[in-house]
Amino acid sequence: MRVALAEARAAGAEGEIPIGAVVVLEGRVLGKGRNQTERLRDVTAHAEMLALTAAAQAVGNKYLHNATLYVTVEPCPMCAGALAWAQVARVVYGVADEKRGLHTFRPSLLHPRTELVDGVLAAECGEVMRAFFKGKR
Repeated sequence: MRVALAEARAAGAEGEIPIGAVVVLEGRVLGKGRNQTERLRDVTAHAEMLALTAAAQAVGNKYLHNATLYVTVEPCPMCAGALAWAQVARVVYGVADEKRGLHTFRPSLLHPRTELVDGVLAAECGEVMRAFFKGKR
């Protein structure tokens, strides 16, 4: 999660919403990502999507069985769908997205075998978001 936080801070420094993600398999980082929707002018350039793409390229497979995605903010429905298609084994996030997070959808948008862990470094992840938006207001 510390690597994801570093990605989030880098995104914030670039004027992007500060969300970072990392895909890990057997202790090895396969892919990292941070929000780049403004830079790339692409609404799909979320941290999770970029981390998944990098990880799939690293392993040479679209499926990321046994991999864990660490992300600073709860994934949105689009990212949850991509995580389901990639069949990621575990999703770990820091702070919930009360308005657009995957928890607002029932049934779950994740693959049925995906384990979901929330609240990891929640205070630190939340502070990165609060500081970014405080500077915008």
